[in-house]
Amino acid sequence: MSVIIRNETPEDDTAIDAITISAFREAPHTSHTEQFIVKALRNSRALTISLVAEEDGVIVGHVAVSPISISDGTPDWFGLGPISVIPECQNRGVGSKLMHEAISALKNTGAAGCVLLGDPAYYSRFGFKPNPNLILPDVPPEYFQALSFRSRLPQGIVAYHDAFNAQG
Repeated sequence: MSVIIRNETPEDDTAIDAITISAFREAPHTSHTEQFIVKALRNSRALTISLVAEEDGVIVGHVAVSPISISDGTPDWFGLGPISVIPECQNRGVGSKLMHEAISALKNTGAAGCVLLGDPAYYSRFGFKPNPNLILPDVPPEYFQALSFRSRLPQGIVAYHDAFNAQG
């Protein structure tokens, strides 16, 4: 498997939509709006980082990173997700490569930290862990996780970009 991680280009939009739909089709705990979220983030110019995984010239994965706000006013924090890998390439390390590259890119931009909503068993291997001082309303706290790149951890209610309300 020779997977290349690169920045998305405008020509990748259709493939990213298809990958996102495919990746979340059978996933539990989803409203199946992830492709609309990515598109709305892109259209709002709120995609801080948007990486694709390409294998043999075919895009097989994607990760989006966008700014978040925290009620205590802490700046420079971001939300990672959605992250998508087509089902036939899952469990082959593609998602891990996307995660490592996204985290590295965030650190290189001077980000203070990153949050995500997902399976703690999977995302803990990248250093993410629940933080009782960071709250995403209406979400079980063990699934909302943070990774700080600096010593100070923020406290408060987290809000994602309005694009996360996209329905179509």
